[in-house]
Amino acid sequence: MDRKLVVNAHIAIARGHRIEVTERVDELTGESGILSVLDLESGIRYRSVEAPDSEILHWTGRVVDCTVVIGGRGSHTSLTVTADSERGGSAGARVALHAADAAVDAAKAEADRWGGGDRLPEPEPDRFW
Repeated sequence: MDRKLVVNAHIAIARGHRIEVTERVDELTGESGILSVLDLESGIRYRSVEAPDSEILHWTGRVVDCTVVIGGRGSHTSLTVTADSERGGSAGARVALHAADAAVDAAKAEADRWGGGDRLPEPEPDRFW
């Protein structure tokens, strides 16, 4: 599974290099943020200055494409990574599960509002002629 990582830093990693990504995942919102990227081929670690205050996930993958945008306020790096199958994309899965839980809660609330589909129909009243 390919993942697109956008980092507000200049990170030049060659295509084909294996990397290890460390992400923090906020349990309440399900949002994730990149704490560090380790180039396993060259040994260079790119690390954020923010301290992790939530759950930390590690996963590895191989760089498919790396684009470094320089100059101006929008300078950043965009990495396309093919995640390893055993652990790759676990943060994305956690976010998807969080969104699925929210969708289930919304569906339950809507079913409660409409009366649900598990009620038996009311019996017809007796007819008098």
